[in-house]
Amino acid sequence: MRDAITGLIGRYDQLGRYFDRSAIDRIDSYFAQAEVRLAAVELINREAATIVREAAQRLWLEDPELLLPGGNAYTTRRLAACLRDMDYFLRYASYALVADDFTILDERVLNGLDDTYKSLGVPTGPTVRSIALLGEVIAEMLADAGMADTALVRAPFEHLCRGLSSSNVRAR
Repeated sequence: MRDAITGLIGRYDQLGRYFDRSAIDRIDSYFAQAEVRLAAVELINREAATIVREAAQRLWLEDPELLLPGGNAYTTRRLAACLRDMDYFLRYASYALVADDFTILDERVLNGLDDTYKSLGVPTGPTVRSIALLGEVIAEMLADAGMADTALVRAPFEHLCRGLSSSNVRAR
């Protein structure tokens, strides 16, 4: 898995160049945001079950049909799979958050997910919304803990949402 620093070093190494001002500013920005990144990941590690449960509750309130017969979260097995997937998205988003590199999300989550969801008949609309809700819950929890700037915390969730939204899996 790459991170922002090793990716940057790799690019400059391939070009055979020393770091320029842009590279140094990128490194400085990465380390300046470290406190927020680490606080977010510590929160995710400590409260993963709560975050998933809260995001799921919000999703069910917004779209209660998902829990009714015919809905994609109807039956205990399907509900458990939905919660498992939300936890999976949360875990990989935490990796991307620490690394400040979304490559892992593309490689390990988004690539192939379109085909998998198509074959299982899983709609991406509610999945995208659940991922966005995960980001919202974390940002709110961090804001409650006194972290003012949580935009970078939402970034990996937004990347996942864009990646899934661009797929042509039926919305519902």
